[in-house]
Amino acid sequence: MAKETGWQFLDLDHYIETRHNKTIAQIFSTYGEQKFREKENEALKEIVQLKKVIVASGGGTPCYFNNMDIMNKTGLTIYLQLSPEELTKRLLPARAARPLIADKSDAELLTFIKEKLAEREFFYQKAHATADATAIGASTYLHIMNLFNDQIPEKES
Repeated sequence: MAKETGWQFLDLDHYIETRHNKTIAQIFSTYGEQKFREKENEALKEIVQLKKVIVASGGGTPCYFNNMDIMNKTGLTIYLQLSPEELTKRLLPARAARPLIADKSDAELLTFIKEKLAEREFFYQKAHATADATAIGASTYLHIMNLFNDQIPEKES
């Protein structure tokens, strides 16, 4: 989508890793999840000051502090919805790099994802739009952006 809009793409986790010169796993192991969430909140507050940017947040980002409110007030939020099974399939290759799932078997991962989705759904539903991430592509996201264009804060070039 960033390519189609000409906007910059930022992955929030990558931004945090670059800013702190540590992987997310290292931050978790050194400081714990709570400190990571604080760093994530600080990074989010920095990123929302940027113009014409598409941000990929982690699944926990909307669920801590006032992160979802920050994202909703500063731009368009789209919940890219996936089934627990599809999400498990997508997370398996990156499991080792994700501290909350690194030590889980495939079955434990699926159970964990089902539990986390149930806990987080309340926050995810606060997004401006929900889209089935398996069924749509960039053109649909662009359409959603256009529909919300008049409703989100305008950021100058």
